Amino acid sequence: MHPDTLPVHVPLVREPWGILKSLNAARQNVLSIIPEIATRQPMVSGKTGKRWHMVMDPDAIKHILLEALDDYPKSDVTKNLLRPAIGESLFIAEGAHWRWQRRAAAPVFSHRNVMNLAPIMTHAAEAASARVAAAGPRAVNMAEEMVRATFDVISDVTFSGDGGFDRDAVHGAIDAYIAEAGKISLFDILGFPDWVPRPGRMVSGAALREMKKVADDAIDARRDGSGDGVPDLLDLLLEGEDPKTKRRMDTGELRDNLLTFIVAGHETTALTLAWSLYLCAFDQVVQDRARAEAHTVLGDRAATGDDVARLPLVRQIVDEALRMYPPAGIISRTAQKHDVLCGREVRPGDTIMIPIYALHRNHLLWDAPDTFRPERFADPKAIDRYAYLPFGDGPRICIGASFALQESVIILATLLARHRFTPVPGKDPRPVMILTLRPEGGVWLEAEPVAAPAAPSGRAQGAPVT
Repeated sequence: MHPDTLPVHVPLVREPWGILKSLNAARQNVLSIIPEIATRQPMVSGKTGKRWHMVMDPDAIKHILLEALDDYPKSDVTKNLLRPAIGESLFIAEGAHWRWQRRAAAPVFSHRNVMNLAPIMTHAAEAASARVAAAGPRAVNMAEEMVRATFDVISDVTFSGDGGFDRDAVHGAIDAYIAEAGKISLFDILGFPDWVPRPGRMVSGAALREMKKVADDAIDARRDGSGDGVPDLLDLLLEGEDPKTKRRMDTGELRDNLLTFIVAGHETTALTLAWSLYLCAFDQVVQDRARAEAHTVLGDRAATGDDVARLPLVRQIVDEALRMYPPAGIISRTAQKHDVLCGREVRPGDTIMIPIYALHRNHLLWDAPDTFRPERFADPKAIDRYAYLPFGDGPRICIGASFALQESVIILATLLARHRFTPVPGKDPRPVMILTLRPEGGVWLEAEPVAAPAAPSGRAQGAPVT
């Protein structure tokens, strides 16, 4: 790393754009429409077809996501993009329909259940490390490798033991849908009703039908059979019941939520890992420190769920990657009532955006925000809760956050313990957001095998260091 260089970032807008220029830019990279001033102000407002406000003030964000939750439902743009794929699942549903689903699904992601699924993550980490080693000294696209690793995890924890589950079909259907549905439509920005056809979204119907059929078949087969061993996500959802209403999910509701967990549960974690590896390759000093930590805790074995709490620097790298490259770079809401945010009037129908990418790089909230400094997360209590939102916050905080963090630390620690990653000159990724913030062009790194030091005599591999 050169001291005068920074990790890759998105060039933000420095002058006002009209609606057509904004639309064209958004189709290429949604983050490119964020004004640079959003990294230096608590709130920015404008009008592009309809009134909008970008909010970076932690107190105002707390009001939107927690105190006035029902007054700021998810925006119509968000719902229009995702409803065809995941229906009225937890991610989209509002009000009472969302609340009962959240109560029924919450136990699925309890600490105990997430820890019970850790061996699947360890197995995926082992497999990913073996694939990287087998690739030899040539450059490897670690973004693709991480997508494969995290899809292995989510499919195993969702459909364990279901030999009839066509992983490739579901993965292909998800990618096909995201590729088309993620293209922002001018009709969405202008607020046209749902029944007006969206050109970029019409072609994904076949992929969606196939994806839903695979999930429905798996659910029906599981209802007719009995699960063996540790309950997986599908078992836990089938058993899930709203403690207040005693309502359980029907097949359609189960399917929509399963597809939500599959989509959100593998791509976002894969992106977190890909960006984490890019940053480690960018800063070899941090990588060496993280490797030393992993060697101390792991020796020559893969990381497990029990190791996560003993890998603080690896966790800090993950946290910093989520700050610099949040998978959901923007979240949006639609105001239902008159309100005041940061002293500014908000009217019903206004689009309220929380540009998490700009929030995480706001100079009022972060010291040297474009710099890679994992140590800033050494004391999480020192960070304003509503200045750091990789998983959102409030009642609608991502239900799978602990699952994703555990998986990320297990896989990253295992890879760093066994390989030294270095950048490939001229192959820097470009941060581009369509639905999620992806490294366009991939994360191409060279991976050199690293042998773990011998464990000190008298201490078993992986035993706590005192």
